[in-house]
Amino acid sequence: MIDQDLSVRLVAHPQRLELLHHGFFAAVRERRLGIEQVGTILGQWWHPLHCFPRFLSRCVAAVPSLEIKSAVSQILFQELGEGVPERAHENIYVSTMTSVGFDRAVIAESAPFESTRRLVAGYENAVSDWPIAIGCLYATEVADLVMVSGIGQAVRAVSGARDLPWVDIHVQQEPDHVALVGESVSPVFTAGEAARVMVGAEAQWRLWNAFFSELLDSFCDQQWPAQRIG
Repeated sequence: MIDQDLSVRLVAHPQRLELLHHGFFAAVRERRLGIEQVGTILGQWWHPLHCFPRFLSRCVAAVPSLEIKSAVSQILFQELGEGVPERAHENIYVSTMTSVGFDRAVIAESAPFESTRRLVAGYENAVSDWPIAIGCLYATEVADLVMVSGIGQAVRAVSGARDLPWVDIHVQQEPDHVALVGESVSPVFTAGEAARVMVGAEAQWRLWNAFFSELLDSFCDQQWPAQRIG
């Protein structure tokens, strides 16, 4: 299990708390976003979603212990559909969003914002130092359900849809992911490695906060009408 002191410091980290309580999620709850705004969210989310399996596979190759390789491999297996490509997260994402009325080009072909580019680069660069990569993975998994739920709430509000399989699969799998990254990797950490785990988590939380801040700024800059699909 992750060292208790490291776990406490990670859970209480200001960047983690800022992400979980980011103003983006309040805007989703309190304002009726328009079709274009929600489409922008979906198009930007695609980029980290698409790069994440590659990040996980590179983590498996980079980490030194079988315990960590096994834990990360299990997360990767679920991300890729557990042997069924149609159930891979990015495929479920596209099928979910097109089924409620969004164009595939909007979802999967939108140009990334600058913060989105930096976020993806954070995943790409993290694997050069495996404890940094584990910190990056931890930062993602402990916030993923909050982020996915917020996006799902925006989609439901604009589309009227209740059934969103992409959200449902995260509800099913995310507790396993959090347990795997939080409990299965720590027996091998030295003090120096634990410090780099913290550095990696903090860096990725900062990138995610910037990602949602730029999305929120784009809503203010572009006064799109609050329309529903259909």
